[in-house]
Amino acid sequence: MKGVCLRYASCEEEANDLLQESMIRCFSNLKKYEKTGALGAWMRRVTVNVCLEMYRKNKTMKEHISRYSSENESDGFLDDALHNMALDDLLRKIQSLPAGFRTVFNLYAIEGMTHPEIAEALSVTVGTSKSQYSRARQLLREMIEQETKQELMLLNYAKQ
Repeated sequence: MKGVCLRYASCEEEANDLLQESMIRCFSNLKKYEKTGALGAWMRRVTVNVCLEMYRKNKTMKEHISRYSSENESDGFLDDALHNMALDDLLRKIQSLPAGFRTVFNLYAIEGMTHPEIAEALSVTVGTSKSQYSRARQLLREMIEQETKQELMLLNYAKQ
């Protein structure tokens, strides 16, 4: 559950707060669990909802929407890089994304929600969801490319 919180939070302290609130909600609402699926899946859904509530409370989406819009990227560079990246590095990069980008990226790429579902959950348009996801991917790509360039420079310097 903490892993879910870490993906939505901007730092570990915020993730701990989200985790605590999620656990309180799970225990308080355990009687609402219908036992139709796995308890862990139900707890995960509660945790994601707590994270989304936090996002809505601290929402600065309109600033991001007005500053950024781009089209969906179709090449596999980011997918390959994300697949090969250490989990801690990826988590650090996701946490550094602006709140709106981080939230949409998590919901789409990790939770598997569709853009219409995300739009409804965040009270935004489908286009906004797509734009936020695309921009999150672009920022992650830029971070990865910058890190790769730095590593190559260090390797070249070490060879000299």
